[in-house]
Amino acid sequence: MTETHGTPAPDLKIIETRVYRGPNIWSYDPAIHLVVDLGSLENFPSNTIPGFTERLLADLPRLDQHHCSRGRKGGFIERLHEGTWLGHITEHVSLQLQQEAGHDMRRGKTRQVKGSPGVYNIIYAYADEPVGLAAGELAVRFVNNLVQPDPAFDFTTELEKFIKQAERTAFGPSTQAIVDEAVSRDIPWIRLNKASLVQLGQGVHAKRIRATMTSETGSIAVDVASDKDLTTRLLASAGLPVPRSESVRTVEDAVSIANKIGYPVVCKPLDGNHGRGVCLNLQDADAVREAFPIAAEQSRRGSVIVENFVTGKDYRCLIINGRMEAIAERVPAHVVGDGIHTVAELVDITNADPRRGVGHEKILTRITINNAARQLVRDQGYELDDVPPEDVMVKLTLTGNMSTGGISIDRTWEAHPENVEIAEEAARMIGLDIAGIDFICPDITQPVRETGGAICEVNAAPGFRMHTNPTIGEPQYIAKPVVDMLFPPGAVSRIPIVAVTGTNGKTTTSRMISHVFKGMGRKVGMTSTDGIVIDERLVIRQDASGPKSARMVLQNPRVDFAVFEVARGGILREGLGYERNDVAVVLNVQPDHLGLRGIDTLEQLADVKAVLVEAVPRTGYAVLNADDPLVRKMRRKCSGQVVWFSMAEPGSEVRDYIEGHCRRGGRAVVLERSDLGDMIVVKHGRRSMQLAWTHLLPATFGGRAMMNVQNAMAAVAAAFAAGAPLHDIRQGLRTFNTSYYLSPGRLNEIDVDGRSVIVDYCHNAPAMRMLGDFVDRLGESLSASSEVGRPSRIGVIATAGDRRDDDIRELGEVAAQHFDVVIVREDARLRGRKRGESAGLVQAGVRAAMEGGARCRRVDVVLDELEAVRFALERSNPGDLVVLCVDQHQSVLAELESVSHLAQAGARSGDEGGDPDFVQPDEEITEETPRELA
Repeated sequence: MTETHGTPAPDLKIIETRVYRGPNIWSYDPAIHLVVDLGSLENFPSNTIPGFTERLLADLPRLDQHHCSRGRKGGFIERLHEGTWLGHITEHVSLQLQQEAGHDMRRGKTRQVKGSPGVYNIIYAYADEPVGLAAGELAVRFVNNLVQPDPAFDFTTELEKFIKQAERTAFGPSTQAIVDEAVSRDIPWIRLNKASLVQLGQGVHAKRIRATMTSETGSIAVDVASDKDLTTRLLASAGLPVPRSESVRTVEDAVSIANKIGYPVVCKPLDGNHGRGVCLNLQDADAVREAFPIAAEQSRRGSVIVENFVTGKDYRCLIINGRMEAIAERVPAHVVGDGIHTVAELVDITNADPRRGVGHEKILTRITINNAARQLVRDQGYELDDVPPEDVMVKLTLTGNMSTGGISIDRTWEAHPENVEIAEEAARMIGLDIAGIDFICPDITQPVRETGGAICEVNAAPGFRMHTNPTIGEPQYIAKPVVDMLFPPGAVSRIPIVAVTGTNGKTTTSRMISHVFKGMGRKVGMTSTDGIVIDERLVIRQDASGPKSARMVLQNPRVDFAVFEVARGGILREGLGYERNDVAVVLNVQPDHLGLRGIDTLEQLADVKAVLVEAVPRTGYAVLNADDPLVRKMRRKCSGQVVWFSMAEPGSEVRDYIEGHCRRGGRAVVLERSDLGDMIVVKHGRRSMQLAWTHLLPATFGGRAMMNVQNAMAAVAAAFAAGAPLHDIRQGLRTFNTSYYLSPGRLNEIDVDGRSVIVDYCHNAPAMRMLGDFVDRLGESLSASSEVGRPSRIGVIATAGDRRDDDIRELGEVAAQHFDVVIVREDARLRGRKRGESAGLVQAGVRAAMEGGARCRRVDVVLDELEAVRFALERSNPGDLVVLCVDQHQSVLAELESVSHLAQAGARSGDEGGDPDFVQPDEEITEETPRELA
């Protein structure tokens, strides 16, 4: 036994909770993530707490079925006796609590947080999010109670409350049966509300169900089925057996019709359901008068149907897509005497059946004793306190509805073919794709036209549980024909998904891929940091690189192709917003966002981005940057095929590896260099296919913007893997440019009164290196064409406040190598820092580089973004290069357009006066005190 000191205290507590709704860094499947602190319990494994394991198993005996790491039943019990920590125990309790509620969850893991003694990550699977979260919270309270009992905590009561909560939020049996069938066919599904509205499939292929109503169910058919009087008349017009009936609105009219039809009669609501308000076997006018208000109360329109009482057994025929799929005999709620117990006691014994629940949550419903039940028992010669003789049936309701406590007997293979034909014809007459036809007849095995009987009701959205879980007989797998109807064999349920991640270049690459497929006529849904775009329309303007945005695209019925920009934050926060992606693109892994959410190293950041690669199926592709060592390692995590892209020179180690990959039948996109320029080449097996000269692609600025050359190569690889022909890929890249309309905020070039202004999103040191390389190339070109001397390069830069101090300073150091003047601003969102703090760190980085001989000769701080833009334009002259690294590109572009229009208006009015604050390009710039603006 482990040596411990002191007394264990109930210190276990949850310090953070996350819900992963898709593949994540811990699991391929949805999972709950609890970060817990054991406190003093870190020193007390299970074998050191007297009686702990015994009390645990007494309350949750089925924990003995858990395998744990031993891989066999009872493995977890062995761990308990050997001594395991209470975080691990909480994981298993969370899983078992869900099993107690009917959710068969088995996957989980517990890992200690590095460098934090007593703090653990607990990850476990869930089927229903609220239930999974409640299981974790109850597990923590339960484990603490086992450590030190709390008189106010009663586990039996808490468990019952938990199970009832699970029943309230769970799908009903009908919805669950359809969802399970869809999952078995690899059809994706999304729950659209807290009830039973579910989407099956994605985008343009999506279908919807609500319980057993589908997107194919006609609203007119539902209205007709809801009007029992109209239903009866339509069926009668088709020559189908129906009872004589009429609709009435007053008691006296009901009595009059009953006298006309002849007793016994039935009174039921015109548009009721679940058998509510149905009064059977009314023998005289007084009975009709008593029944009328009961039926009228359940009728939304206030009308009541009076019809002749058809004697016989109650059968439900389920018709799906015009065919009979199941028949169940419904037996009204009842008890059978044993000569010992009273009627009330027999009801309690019957309700103790674990298959019975409240409402539709379970396969049977508990029997409720109400005034109608008491009267019915009295009519049979008993009171609730009487003991009926052995084997005597005492009815508690007259209707056989499952919702009133009835049971079902499967009769699918016993029905006479003529009765089957009648039921199918009734569904066709009403127009329902899924219909429940209620037959009353002596025997379903005999033709009802000969034995007597009638269709008493046609139901839209019939319940499935009497067929999927009959009390007696074989279950019928009726979800199969429903899914067959929605998705016939061979039908497509998924849309292609291309997911793009990386530290830099995600948005531009996503836009390039989207543009290629738009040119092919696809209705593309794209998410990015700028918003959600559906078929070229920006429908939501916000940072949409997270999982919720992805789900919004997959719910859109116009989308037949999806391109998702996937950011690190969304993966860490709640995983991917979908189950898998057909093509995963990983551009690079650079030192950005480190020190956030427990990601402190590049290797950890690479593991986060590799979630996309792990979400590639065997039939999919991972497009990986062979030039990045961390991205290159991700090939081991890909179940599908790898497509490489690389800018490496021929003969290099990377290119040699790629050539070997292609010789084995693989795919790659490489750059072939010659005196004529750089050519993007697609390789597949031993074939090499020239795609385009980089200098002819508008987004590359004549081949100068090497980051967009790399982005274009990634887009080519992704589009090729997704099945796009080469000529469509070529045309897409030749027509994609960095104008504000196609690529807002990414290398937008604007002429502002003779100044070349570049607007970009660059916000970290690696991106600044690539932008700086572009600035150097573009600056050399401008110098060669300038007639007034060497143009100045002015950069407005900033980074997010939640980056590490060293990373922020590095941004300034890199920018100083490429700009003559650096103006430091700040984002509106400070992300935990004080105003001016992050700008001060950037400025310090610039000055450090200046002391080391960097190109920069001046640094200013202008915190407000628009003020910084105006300041940069004031400091520049015509012919200069001004690079604006912005956060709110819409506001900046509006400001630049305004300045440009004012300059044009001034030129037209003959105003040629110079601004005294302009600095001449050949004038030496000296460092001045930074200008600080609030």
